[in-house]
Amino acid sequence: MSNSPPTIKNRKARHEYHIDETYEAGISLKGTEVKSLREGNASLGEAFAYLKDGEVWLHDMYIKPYKHASYENHNERRDRKLLLHKREIRDMDKAVSKKGYTLVPLKLYFKKGYAKVLIGIGKGKKQHDKREDIKERDMKRELDRKYKGSYKVNM
Repeated sequence: MSNSPPTIKNRKARHEYHIDETYEAGISLKGTEVKSLREGNASLGEAFAYLKDGEVWLHDMYIKPYKHASYENHNERRDRKLLLHKREIRDMDKAVSKKGYTLVPLKLYFKKGYAKVLIGIGKGKKQHDKREDIKERDMKRELDRKYKGSYKVNM
């Protein structure tokens, strides 16, 4: 059996936004897009999701054109429809209608052969929030370094 397809993460998302809730959504793709994703040739860096006519769309996600495709290759940054239940779409609509909230794609992965996108409802962080997160991460790293290897086993 071949190795599993890679998980594509949006690393900036959790740095830029406070994520309140997440939803797993299917994504409507063309054949060459799926093949390119299985090779790990995609980026969620500038991507965002939006609601339009009761549907959720993913905008500006980059999927590199599949190198073995013929003339039928896909558009790299086309809008892609996300597949969700109506209840989930209603919940997202309510959340996004609040001031400052947006839909942020967190990661793209394969589950049982289907491409899935983890969408988070996020509120933008202020600069001082980002600094606090960095400070906490550095303190945790420092503690981990300090206590690494100082375990004693009593037998």
